[in-house]
Amino acid sequence: MFETVEIQVWVVWVAGLLALAGLLDRILMPSVRWYLRRRFNRAIEQLNTKLQLQIQPFKLTQRQVMVDRLAHDPQVMEAVLEHSNDEGIPYHVAADMAMRYAREIVPSFSAFAYFGFGIRFARWLSRALYRVRLGYVDEGALQKMDPNATVVFVMNHRSNMDYVIVTFLAASRSALSYAVGEWARVWPLKQLIRSTGAYFIRRKSRNLLYRRVLSRYVQMATAAGVTQAVFPEGSLSRDGSLRPAKLGLLNYIVSDFNPEQERDVVFVPVGVNYDRVLEDRVLLAANRGEKTGVFFKLWTFVHFVVRHLWLRLTGRFYKFGYASVSFGVPISLKSFLAGKETVSHERMTADLGKALMYQVGRVIPVLPVSLVSTVLLDQGDTPLTSAEVQQLAEAELERLLSNGAHMHIPRKRLDYAVEVGLRMLVLRRALVEREGRFVLQPDQLEVVRYYANAIAHLR
Repeated sequence: MFETVEIQVWVVWVAGLLALAGLLDRILMPSVRWYLRRRFNRAIEQLNTKLQLQIQPFKLTQRQVMVDRLAHDPQVMEAVLEHSNDEGIPYHVAADMAMRYAREIVPSFSAFAYFGFGIRFARWLSRALYRVRLGYVDEGALQKMDPNATVVFVMNHRSNMDYVIVTFLAASRSALSYAVGEWARVWPLKQLIRSTGAYFIRRKSRNLLYRRVLSRYVQMATAAGVTQAVFPEGSLSRDGSLRPAKLGLLNYIVSDFNPEQERDVVFVPVGVNYDRVLEDRVLLAANRGEKTGVFFKLWTFVHFVVRHLWLRLTGRFYKFGYASVSFGVPISLKSFLAGKETVSHERMTADLGKALMYQVGRVIPVLPVSLVSTVLLDQGDTPLTSAEVQQLAEAELERLLSNGAHMHIPRKRLDYAVEVGLRMLVLRRALVEREGRFVLQPDQLEVVRYYANAIAHLR
């Protein structure tokens, strides 16, 4: 019993390391986690004092906890049972599908990723490509919003840069949770976007179980007060014009909303416009029915990056004009639904979609390229001097302003705005200057029409 036992030295080292690991796991690591969590909570509290719309605890919940909570929500479990019966598959198979959908949808918000890296990157990229300007803002109406309400920013969708620029300009108000399409579900973009609080959606999915899981997540986030940003148009506008709302996400919000509850839902209309949309030619090609597969888009992107890096290196790069974002008057869902108790849910959602897109359209800013494109199209093939374009632009702008439009006039000089518009169209080879007169290129009319369509609804 008391005899000496010899063992290898490496076994002693392994046993010692395992004992040390167990000691760290049981004693030191809980203390470290408690310390880091305490510092994190203090950082969030300080951050919330600077934001108009505070970051809600729901957004900070650990991702796995939210996945389990969503997958085991009573409404989701009911949907799982219905799917199991309808498809004739075992319940546990349907439950695994719901769990997989929950993991796909639920984000993993990181305040450091959003406010540390995300905002800085958004600011740098926006300013590197555009002259970014904040357009019309009804600051008084925004400040009067109920601080306890769930705020949903509703935007038109012109470019994938919408996410970047709106995030940058709304950084002082809150952390936005975007609904992001399939395009962003690629490594490593997927992990980065998820860490900023965005959630992925399959826009064209007809799977009822998936739709029930997605709708339940949107409803849970809305009920918890998470600030969201949605694009009711669903996808990028291919011809540049403002399109009717697709009612999927709005339907999820309205269907679970009780006007008697304490927390209201407030929609903030947001209008976005650009002097140049990065994807304009790809979108126009898709609008013509041409193939725009992954290879085509990748080649276009690589060509774009290489070309503009070369222009920067040679000192010939010219920013893509102005990009502007306007914020309209908030719309309370409680106020909108007041007196409409007898209206069907479908009709109510459709009316809400129309009202929101109308308000979004009203705050889309008029920019130099859109204004100049509108004037040139009205004149057809007639060559115009810069002075003639300015005279026509002044008359057109007066008409737009009388209809309630808002324009960003750079340097508060219309002549400079016209100069910017003409210069951008010449750079795009949609316009040619001959003997002091500007002439539209027939093969580039769709590009000019694309930018004119951005403000066509304001005329």
